[in-house]
Amino acid sequence: MKMPFLLFLLMASTLLPFEPLAADKKLPKLVLQITVDQLRGDLPTRYADRLGDGGFRYLIDHGIHYTNAHYQHANTETIVGHASLATGATPASHGMVANVWYDHGLQRLVYNIEDPDHQLLGANAGVNTSTEIDPTQRVAKVTGRSPNAILVSTFSDELAVHFGGKSKIFGVSVKDRGAVSLAGHAGKAFWFSKTAGEFVTSDYYYQDYPDWVTAWNRGSSVKAFAGTQWKLLHDQSTYLFGDSDDRSWETNFPGYGRTFPHAYGSRDDKYFTTRLTLGPAGDRLTLEFARELVIREQIGQHVVPDYLAISFSSTDYIGHLFGASSLEAEDNILQLDRTLSDLFAFIDEVVGLDNTLIVLSADHGGPETPGYLNSLGIRNARYFDTDNIDRTPAMTRLKKQFGISDELITMYFHPYFYLDREKIREKGLDQAQVEQAVAEEMMKIAGVSMAVSSSALASNRQPDTRLMRSVLNNFNPKRSGDIYMVFEPNVFINDMDGLIVAASHGSPWRYDTHVPIFFAGFGIKGGAALTRPVTPYDIAPTLAARLGLKPPSGSIGEPLIEVTRD
Repeated sequence: MKMPFLLFLLMASTLLPFEPLAADKKLPKLVLQITVDQLRGDLPTRYADRLGDGGFRYLIDHGIHYTNAHYQHANTETIVGHASLATGATPASHGMVANVWYDHGLQRLVYNIEDPDHQLLGANAGVNTSTEIDPTQRVAKVTGRSPNAILVSTFSDELAVHFGGKSKIFGVSVKDRGAVSLAGHAGKAFWFSKTAGEFVTSDYYYQDYPDWVTAWNRGSSVKAFAGTQWKLLHDQSTYLFGDSDDRSWETNFPGYGRTFPHAYGSRDDKYFTTRLTLGPAGDRLTLEFARELVIREQIGQHVVPDYLAISFSSTDYIGHLFGASSLEAEDNILQLDRTLSDLFAFIDEVVGLDNTLIVLSADHGGPETPGYLNSLGIRNARYFDTDNIDRTPAMTRLKKQFGISDELITMYFHPYFYLDREKIREKGLDQAQVEQAVAEEMMKIAGVSMAVSSSALASNRQPDTRLMRSVLNNFNPKRSGDIYMVFEPNVFINDMDGLIVAASHGSPWRYDTHVPIFFAGFGIKGGAALTRPVTPYDIAPTLAARLGLKPPSGSIGEPLIEVTRD
């Protein structure tokens, strides 16, 4: 029996991934994309009983909350996640395989958005301490910044293309990579320089600072934190971790300490601007600069939609220093909630929340500290030392087999090991065979879950497992290292730019891949919490579909029907 054609059409329409955009469909005045660095998927609701009305509560009660969103790439670092949010692509396509990778042409490590052709504006702009790499690793301190290393288009690029360059597009963050990636190739980006104590940019975007930026930097926003402290919002006894303020595994950053209150220090203290980023002050500065930008650039006041990306970084720094389950992390979520509330209230006043399509997510999740897990009886959590791998008995035997007396492994820079290719060539050895032999020996080391060579990944004959797919999604033949290392769950490298920290993300395990996704505002019928599996790669194509744009060029995500339909 044939199905009636009208019934077929009605049934088929319910299966469409998104509804076609009608020619007269209303568009938002502003797309506001918020990224919270290291906001693991459970954190927005972990302290729900103490959230205010206008921040996370607004998103929960009036938005769509996807609670089961996971990245599908292995290296869950900052630039990798931000670029994935911007492009809807995996690092295999967008090219941001790590915060830092080795460039064989330049014969040195490179920072993800470095660009010597586009220098920072201003004599004092400098390079953030968080993006300087250990000089012993043969890295040139390239101060220039641009998005040119991102290999595919971003949502913001497609917005610029679709509306003939008339949309105003900006990215703002404490971190340069958080601002540059989401602003894309067609937008403009500002980030906080710890060296200058100001928000800066490069000559990729401007030849001179706009007057309002110069005025803001000369104002009192940064200076106002001098001599102040990060204090708890509420009585300490009301916190879940109120009795856990001083724990031995937490990082004791100079002058900041492990216990409340945490002093930001005086203006002439060399660590003053760094400490600002280690607490809620960094997010407040980001918010204040973003508000000034919205006013001065008249964001959301045009015929075509504008785009503003704000990446809040404090959660990440606090997670590294103190861990996700700490008094500092708990208070920071409540402080961030207030920051979001103030942001939404401001946007409502200037643009209108009904005219603003809001999306909030994270670049990656985050682990618990080994110390905290050990205190609960979880004994397999620990730190891993990569420095001595080349001198293990197995590696010593392997070097003897290959006739190599010096170090075979030249360096480890997360998540890749790099072999001495020149020695391998001098000995007439096959690179792929050496990589495979080294990977097999690494697999025997306690704490290592997987070691896979780039030659093996390029062959595309690996087992089809979730873990292997995530490593393949991270593989770019021009940028990936020689051997990808995956440590066992709850085993970490605890070095961040030379600072020994309490916890480090960057794994393919679920605590690092899990992030929240919220959509709210323009046209969203809210109050829904959805548990079906989605990915952060869905965000960029969802925004594109909602505005009637073509998706970014490398996007693999699917438009989320709850957002794209009216």
